[in-house]
Amino acid sequence: MEERTEKKCKDSLVFKTARVFPLDTNNHNTLFGGKLMSYIDDVASISAAKHSRGEVVTASIDSVDFLIPIRQSDSVNLSSYVSYVGRSSMEVFVKVIAEDLKTGERKLAATSFLTFVALDDQGKPMLVPKVIPESQEEISLYNTAQQRIIQRKERREHSKSFATVVTL
Repeated sequence: MEERTEKKCKDSLVFKTARVFPLDTNNHNTLFGGKLMSYIDDVASISAAKHSRGEVVTASIDSVDFLIPIRQSDSVNLSSYVSYVGRSSMEVFVKVIAEDLKTGERKLAATSFLTFVALDDQGKPMLVPKVIPESQEEISLYNTAQQRIIQRKERREHSKSFATVVTL
């Protein structure tokens, strides 16, 4: 039987900061949701790779909750870390902070949960280290992960059922 190592949530912590440029905005002069989603998947995939030290693939993006608009006068600051693991899967939490570059005011702009699967050199799912939460936020996310896992499974079953009626 393979022995599982352990890593702390903070060992997979990743930060990304970007300026919001005119080409990044929509007709409301706020950051395109798709641009932010790309940033989210990017940082989350790095967190998953740091935790597993293997190749990873995005298995699901559970949610991206846009809480406030991110304006052209803001920078966008993302942080991500592995919040829970299964056998080969990893839940990654991403939070997005908008910072007004003139005033320095910072606000939580979005949150997201993604699931990644770690792959070995043959492209097969591989065992990942357990995760150890330490901060209040990490412990809270860890303790509520089972609820999200149930919701993911239900959503996936619904998607499979729905796919049988969707035309090609």
